Order: sequence, then structure tokens, then C-alpha cells
Amino acid sequence: MMTRSLLFLAAATLIVAAPLARAQDDIQTAMSPGEFKKSGLDKLSPEELANLNRWLAGDREKTAKKAAARTARTKLDFLVSRVDGSFTGLTGATVVHLQDGTVWKQANSDDRFHGSPVENPGAAVVHGTFGYKMRIEGAQEFYVDPVRR
Repeated sequence: MMTRSLLFLAAATLIVAAPLARAQDDIQTAMSPGEFKKSGLDKLSPEELANLNRWLAGDREKTAKKAAARTARTKLDFLVSRVDGSFTGLTGATVVHLQDGTVWKQANSDDRFHGSPVENPGAAVVHGTFGYKMRIEGAQEFYVDPVRR
């Protein structure tokens, strides 16, 4: 009796879980039968339906990548981190690596600042009207551009 109950429970779990697992990849299981028929998708051949499902899966992936990129751009509006390593000043072509993984290059080659080396100073980047401005402990503000990798 116990064995039958366990078998029934296992079978019921598979019957319910299998369509749910496929629902993300298969439009036919994601829609109700009425919605599927009302939208005209029931007229597609199995090959056309498979192509549609493949396209939808790729479109979801593209949408997720675009959302991640938008989030990454938003994070660049205001950023607080530390310089990865030592900061000695601005040379006109300074590239600053921050501990959060972002990399910034000096935007204005005329900006110069020579100071004593500071190990891992705090840094803040603010996106303003005229571009990105970086402030490093012990140094003047200067404009930077993000380095895309």
C-alpha cells in the first residue's frame, strides 16, 4: 500500500512538473488551450511551432542581456570604490583601475597633477551634464571616460 502511494506521488509530481519545466521554452504549454487557438497558433505545423519556440527563447535571452546592460549603465551614474593599487597623479593619459572592476581613462589630457603615491585611495565617479567626473582622495576632480572591454 505504501509503495503504491509513493509511486502515485512520484507519477503525479512528474506529470505536474514536466509541463512547468517546459513552460519557459514552449509557447503551447505557456498559453491556455483557448489562448493558443484564439491566437491562431494551432494552425502552425510542428516545424513552424518549433521555429517560433526557438525564436522566442532567443528573444528572451536578448531582452535579458539588454536589461543587464541598462542596469550596468545605471550603476555608472554614481560610483564609489577604491583605486586598485597606487595613485600617483594625472599624467595626461592616466588610466585608473578601480577595485570594483571598472576602468577609467583621463578625458582631458591637459589636466596634470603630481602628488605623492597613495595606496588604494577612495574614489567616486559621478555622471553629470558634461560627462563623468572622478574624485580621488587627495587629488582634484577630473573628467574621465569609461573604458569598455
